[in-house]
Amino acid sequence: MFRYLAFRLLGLLFNLVIISVITFGLMHVIPGSPFDAGVASQGVILAPEVRLQLLQKYNLDKPVWVQYISYMWHALHLDFGDTFSGPNETVMERITRTWPVSLHLGAMAVIAAVPFGLFLGIVSARHPDTCTDYVLSAITAGGIAFPSFVIGLLLLTVFSVLLHWLPTGGWETPRNWLLPVLSLTLAPAATVARYTRASILECLPLDYVRTACAKGLKKGTILVRHVLPNALLPVLTITGPIAVDLVVGSFFIETVFRVPGLGRYFTLSVFARDYPMIMGTTLFLATLVGAVNLLTDLLYTWIDPRVRLEL
Repeated sequence: MFRYLAFRLLGLLFNLVIISVITFGLMHVIPGSPFDAGVASQGVILAPEVRLQLLQKYNLDKPVWVQYISYMWHALHLDFGDTFSGPNETVMERITRTWPVSLHLGAMAVIAAVPFGLFLGIVSARHPDTCTDYVLSAITAGGIAFPSFVIGLLLLTVFSVLLHWLPTGGWETPRNWLLPVLSLTLAPAATVARYTRASILECLPLDYVRTACAKGLKKGTILVRHVLPNALLPVLTITGPIAVDLVVGSFFIETVFRVPGLGRYFTLSVFARDYPMIMGTTLFLATLVGAVNLLTDLLYTWIDPRVRLEL
């Protein structure tokens, strides 16, 4: 186990280096500088002397490889610099301030999506090749096909613009949470439902299920006590990535509904070419994704003792 963990952690470190190189390179491939983007978005004209001073202050007048080494050296000490869009706030301070909002949004979406998806998958598997199964399969296929931001715009149009039932955005009250959470919930719930249905149907013909039926056990008891513990193992495999995707992948939803989370500020930093914010957020989210994937693998071995983690 220790060897496996060491190998995975080294792999995570290697991935972070590759991600940092690609992200840093892509930022500098785009012509112009962050202060050019600021001029374009705010209509402010900077004198050449002022612009040169800003470039020197933020070390942007050096070659790209020098900037990268300098940045990564400070990043190893958890110093990701100051945000260009907020000189009085560091990247770590902004991440600390906005990350709980994204975590709150993603956690609510996970709590809603996983049980709902399990319910749809179980109902569909208990009535295979029936009208109920066809309807639920069509619903889950639609949930997977439509991107979350498209669903968000549709919900926004119906419930906010046409019916005036819910606010168009914000994060002040639970009424503001409903549309963002619902927009993020449909696609992962549909994915969980499809995997649950397939896993249950795969387990039903197995010998231990036939033995349980021969003993006279009720169908509900067989499903809960014998089928689900084995059928949910593949579902657990996808639940970890789904949870991470909901927590870190709500950029468009946070932007559409003006949720003051990390995803929205990351999107704004891309348009503003806020290099420190882009790099800091990317490294933070990449670390989070790698850590959750590792935790999912370890949890898989705990649930199924037959699984062994080997290199």
